[in-house]
Amino acid sequence: MADLHTPDALLVKNYVEGNENALATLIKRHESKIYGFIYSKIADRDISNDIFQDTFIKVIKTLKGNSYNEEGKFLPWVMRISHNLIVDHFRKTKKMPMYRETEEFSIFSIMSDDSLTIEGKMIVDQVELDLKKLIEELPEDQKEVLVMRMYQDMSFKEISEITGVSINTALGRMRYALMNLRKIIEKHQIILTN
Repeated sequence: MADLHTPDALLVKNYVEGNENALATLIKRHESKIYGFIYSKIADRDISNDIFQDTFIKVIKTLKGNSYNEEGKFLPWVMRISHNLIVDHFRKTKKMPMYRETEEFSIFSIMSDDSLTIEGKMIVDQVELDLKKLIEELPEDQKEVLVMRMYQDMSFKEISEITGVSINTALGRMRYALMNLRKIIEKHQIILTN
């Protein structure tokens, strides 16, 4: 019987060899992290549940088809599957998700460390109302990294694992995203107080 100490890779191997309980153990072990990741992007319980189930349907198909080759990296692989299903969902609905804005992850905490005047704060508040529209103008790969980093508080290691790019590429995309966002803000004639 699989227990808490059985490595993911061994559970995957056991499942492929016919032990159905091994998959149940894997799902139970990782469901809160995977579901939490999906829900943080979708913010709708029913749709999140659907995507969670679709994720594991893909996992089962891949494992049953013997085409799994992510030795020892089960969770990042599953996260990539769920991430791709989330992207597909937004492509189909053509909607940008609503992101929770918090002071901690405010774009201006990255763009400017200086304390803002009252007038500057009003400008910032207005910008943050339109932030979704501004981010929408970024190239897809840059937008993705920026949202994961700022709104979902992911490390660049997690971002690289989920998107399947190197940490340096993820860092580069974040840098370009912020540079482009500055240009977009200037284009919209929004003045930042530095």
